Amino acid sequence: MPIRIGMAQMLVEGGNPEANLVRAAGMIADAGKQGCDIVVLPECLNYGWTHPSARGAAPSIPGSHCDALVEATRSANLWTIAGLVEAAGDQLYNAAVMISPQGEIVLKHRKINELEIAHDLYSLGTSVGVAETPLGTLGLNICADNFAESLDLAGAISVMGAKLLLSPCAWAVDGDHDNEANPYGQRWLDSYGRLSRERGMTVIGVSNVGWLDAGPWKGRKCIGRSLAMGPDGKVLARGPYGVDAEALLTVDLPDFP
Repeated sequence: MPIRIGMAQMLVEGGNPEANLVRAAGMIADAGKQGCDIVVLPECLNYGWTHPSARGAAPSIPGSHCDALVEATRSANLWTIAGLVEAAGDQLYNAAVMISPQGEIVLKHRKINELEIAHDLYSLGTSVGVAETPLGTLGLNICADNFAESLDLAGAISVMGAKLLLSPCAWAVDGDHDNEANPYGQRWLDSYGRLSRERGMTVIGVSNVGWLDAGPWKGRKCIGRSLAMGPDGKVLARGPYGVDAEALLTVDLPDFP
């Protein structure tokens, strides 16, 4: 079955969920207009990764922020994968959702391999899962869940039958990082490549762009470079680099799975 995936490398403004959700809805609409079956958006797109304003303000899932994405997804008639900060009781999670074209939340994942500097803000997830869909079995995780040292998490998703792994991300570098002198992304090329070749999975990670203006990495910048890698380890698409490098890329999988 041929499927088209949109990689929505969008700007995320720290602590500005209203603007971010409007931007996300626009990306979902544009992906629908470009004939995408699935659109993948970044990690923590409502508040920005580790932005402290989420504490005491983030809604639950389902909740108002997820509802805005549900409405956009239903209007665009595609599948949406999106990262959201989620409140659950007195805890916050770095979560991601998979929303069907009918607006149903069919899968939710809470990030497990969260960086230690974020542990005072986010509680850790404890499970992985897949969704059986008309497009095939889809897997969902978040960013560092796919670090080389945590690939067993993705391996478990593969054992559950997923041939496509979709991963909202927030890839950041130092504020003065020079991409020409030190090109970003080898860590992801290595870990995605190993996962793709060993498990026969297509892996798609989509990062945001924009400055981190609060939290433990204040002064760093998210720079995109979103990555799609096929099951043979071949790079299918890479997003542009930079704090201003918003882009909606499309990847066609002519014979999935």
